[in-house]
Amino acid sequence: MSAVGIVAFAFLCYILGYLIYSRYLAKRVFSLDDSRPTPAHELRDGVDYVPTNRWILLGHHFTSITGAGPIVGPAIAVIWGWVPALLWVVLGAVFIGAVHDFGALVTSMRHKGRSIGTVLGEYAGERARVLFLLLILALAVLVNAVFAYVIALLFTKYPTSVIPAWAIVPLAVAFGYSVYRFRVNFLIPTGVFLVLLYLSVILGSLYPVDVKPVAGLLGLDPVMFWIIILFTYTFFASSLPVWVLLQPRDFLNGLQVIILLVLIYLGALVSNPKVVAPAFNLAPEGAPPIFPFLFITIACGALSGFHALVSSGTSSKQIAKESDARTVGYMGFLGESSLATAVIVACTAGIALVSASKFGDLYSSWASIKKSAIPAVVEGGAGLISSLGIDLELSKTLVATLIVLFAATTMDTSVRIQRYILNELGLVYRIEPLKNKWTASLIAVGTSMGLVLAKEGGKGGLLFWPVFGAANQLLAGLALLVTYLYLRREDRPTLPVLVPLVLVLIITSTAMFLNMVGNFQKGDYLLATVSGIILLLEIAIILESISALRGEHGSFEDTR
Repeated sequence: MSAVGIVAFAFLCYILGYLIYSRYLAKRVFSLDDSRPTPAHELRDGVDYVPTNRWILLGHHFTSITGAGPIVGPAIAVIWGWVPALLWVVLGAVFIGAVHDFGALVTSMRHKGRSIGTVLGEYAGERARVLFLLLILALAVLVNAVFAYVIALLFTKYPTSVIPAWAIVPLAVAFGYSVYRFRVNFLIPTGVFLVLLYLSVILGSLYPVDVKPVAGLLGLDPVMFWIIILFTYTFFASSLPVWVLLQPRDFLNGLQVIILLVLIYLGALVSNPKVVAPAFNLAPEGAPPIFPFLFITIACGALSGFHALVSSGTSSKQIAKESDARTVGYMGFLGESSLATAVIVACTAGIALVSASKFGDLYSSWASIKKSAIPAVVEGGAGLISSLGIDLELSKTLVATLIVLFAATTMDTSVRIQRYILNELGLVYRIEPLKNKWTASLIAVGTSMGLVLAKEGGKGGLLFWPVFGAANQLLAGLALLVTYLYLRREDRPTLPVLVPLVLVLIITSTAMFLNMVGNFQKGDYLLATVSGIILLLEIAIILESISALRGEHGSFEDTR
């Protein structure tokens, strides 16, 4: 198999999925209707609820959901063979992941832009809502802590990515004011700022930023220095109106990343390297069994519960008209899946353009590739881009910048989502401090920073990261459950959601149970306990939902 064959298969599925399946979902299942006012208009406040051009919102949504997950996960999972990884990424996206994101977006949009956890309370009662919100908050804290560490590590490992990663902040603010305050057609600043962003990439390649001297003066190592900078930034970024920074930053990031993906795919088409990875490798050294662990190793790109938090946390508050939800929710996920496909091509074929033996060295064992997933992507992606005549070192800077930008925008959104949930809890339980966006942002940043400091070197989040994959997919299953309950109440077709719901809950519950048993056998009682608690939370939420379906719960009173 060559790289072109993989790309052709993936994009044929994406095109058919969007043109046929998403249209069916929009018309027959969700019954999108542009005559209905969306929360962005009903509750417009100029801060969080802002009617937004669908292409700008698509850029925000795409980059917010696309963190390091669709990069690291597929890079690791091809150790089981490129065929199972590709099938899960492509078919999983079309029939499960994109349905999940689309469903969460529409469900939240039809409930005044509330988070998916709060919406659950309307259908399954107060206890289910509280349990779900606690699970969401815990996962958001974990994401923030780990992504802060990962971004800081990338800044340290790839100092050429620092200038382009931070240059986008003032450019995004200028873009926001140009479009929303001065009413400039967004296409004009888009072209100008994209040119400036790519000039910043070249500048970063020429002038890498090493913060060791400054960090040393403050008594910090470079990683911890960057973590502090990142959390300081996200505190302000999560509280500013979305049009000032979040939207334009994500939109410009999205365009920048799309261009990079186009370069990677063009490189694959031009060079058409042979796939050097085996099609199937069902028993790699030291790896867990392919079932169910393939399905949680590749989360983002095929399915991710975190996406439900973005769909119902930020995107649902900015939909200008209901039909835009199809573009933002379904197409946005296919965009992320295309990144995962690009990673598969880079790691299984592009990497051979850099070194003939590189794949065998990195994928010699499970332990080896878990440590080398990002270098595998950087090397393989750079190999494909350099086949277009672009300098190899500049190509590495481009790929490294892509990874940093995705991780950074996801962290931005995650802190804001945490703030939204705390605000909702403040409204529901009449806790005045939580209603204040600055207080809620401070709590969000403070709890995440507390987890960071739980282990030396800013690695606190890594203590619990081994259970995140399964927990994230369980969250996806529960988000599908909320969409199912909504469709059932509205007497809409439920099968397109019910089938993925059952499959996801079975697969991920099995993975979480195996994680719990495995950690207990290894003597890691902390992770075993956390796995058990998450599994019990899931079971409790499902039981509450079943009880609600039997009519044992009353309706949820609107608290807004």
